[in-house]
Amino acid sequence: MHLTTATRQMAAQWRKTFTCEKTINWFPGHMAKGIKQMRDRLRAVDLIVEMRDARIPLSSINRQLEQLAGKKQRLVVYNKADLAPAHVQSTVERELAMRMGKSQDVLFASATATAADAHNVERVLAAARAVAERGAERQCSMMVVGMPNVGKSSLVNALRRVGSARGKAAATGARPGVTRALGNRVRVLESPPVYVFDTPGVMAPHIADPETAVKVALTGGISDDATDTAVLADYLLFRLNRLPDIDYCRVLRIERATDDLSELVAMLGARIGALRKGGEVDSEKTIAFFLRAYRDGKLGNHCLDDLDSAALDAFFAALAAPAPLSRNQEKMAKRAEQRRRSLEKNKARRAEQDRHALEKS
Repeated sequence: MHLTTATRQMAAQWRKTFTCEKTINWFPGHMAKGIKQMRDRLRAVDLIVEMRDARIPLSSINRQLEQLAGKKQRLVVYNKADLAPAHVQSTVERELAMRMGKSQDVLFASATATAADAHNVERVLAAARAVAERGAERQCSMMVVGMPNVGKSSLVNALRRVGSARGKAAATGARPGVTRALGNRVRVLESPPVYVFDTPGVMAPHIADPETAVKVALTGGISDDATDTAVLADYLLFRLNRLPDIDYCRVLRIERATDDLSELVAMLGARIGALRKGGEVDSEKTIAFFLRAYRDGKLGNHCLDDLDSAALDAFFAALAAPAPLSRNQEKMAKRAEQRRRSLEKNKARRAEQDRHALEKS
């Protein structure tokens, strides 16, 4: 929308950075079990299809899954591309090829039933066919992996629908954690035989950067029950206000743009009728409405990751460095080091006692 002079003057005073002091860690037991199941089945897998979210092309890279893939042939699928800006694809393809040290097979798609996405699903099947035709057994087993709620089960169903004209094989839902265990092998193509394993979404056990964790949660990768949704809404407002055209006022039908979440909630809650007894705005319902509007794509197509050269340099430098430890991991490492030193001290003391005993004899 066209910005008035007053709005531009207001926007000049708004936040330039977002401060989030506390990170979000969500790694329930089924995820640790899922990683173990994936490793156990890896020998039977010919092709790994790693799914990421096109709205957070960097933040949805999971270091654990990078390690799991190892030297296996891999196809990276950035799902929900229909909710991201068009320029993300060319930037990400170029940067991954240049910075990962090798050419990566990358595909942008959304696992829906549209004709365009059927073409993208066919490209995944084509990669599997190529693997099958090169192999001695003339078949291919794929494993679809990725963070929660990135569309893995939807892709499995789309592969089955396009490849063999069959119905759903995997349960899907808009919340993270619908798939909680590695599923049975599902046939998605008859000739050559192509099979696929659906897997539970797996988060990194520890996300060191609080802003990265907020991005993953905002796009639905972390359960809202594990987050402060007001922080997610405030971050969303911050990102929307950084766009060249502030269009959310028109979509939400509120009177003006603002950098204050409480003001946004007051305007939006009154507009949608999210009121408690006495006419007070229900903040929880209003924030849920605001987040849902973003997740459904009603607030436009946005990339939450900065893709300028400086941001890319910083991200890939951090990715190449050793994984940061969580507080619990740091405590465990400290206790392990203390035990090691104690054992060495006891060993040295016993050796000294043995030496003195020999000297006396």
